[in-house]
Amino acid sequence: MRSLFKDLFSQMDDVSVVATAATEAEARLWLAEHPRGWDLAIVDLILEQGSGMGVISQCRASPRPGKIVVFSSYATPGVRQHCLRLGADAVFDKTDSADFVAFCVDTVNELSAN
Repeated sequence: MRSLFKDLFSQMDDVSVVATAATEAEARLWLAEHPRGWDLAIVDLILEQGSGMGVISQCRASPRPGKIVVFSSYATPGVRQHCLRLGADAVFDKTDSADFVAFCVDTVNELSAN
């Protein structure tokens, strides 16, 4: 999925993928080292190690947090509510890929307008 999104977003004007991470530790380290280095974080809940829940919290703790969107196969109503409480701006099940992409495009357009 990471390479698919990288390809998708690299074709959009004013968008650059600044990082990808396979584990919670990698994501948290990158976020700690680049607290203002991102505008949109796409988080999956199931990672090679750790959980996307910790990544959401780390994103929200950034001094200038961008938008946080969860894209997961496990977006049940309870999980969705928990992610929103942790600070996610939106949560999409992977079956809702069209809505997810629309959210990302709208976010990019909003950022470009500012």
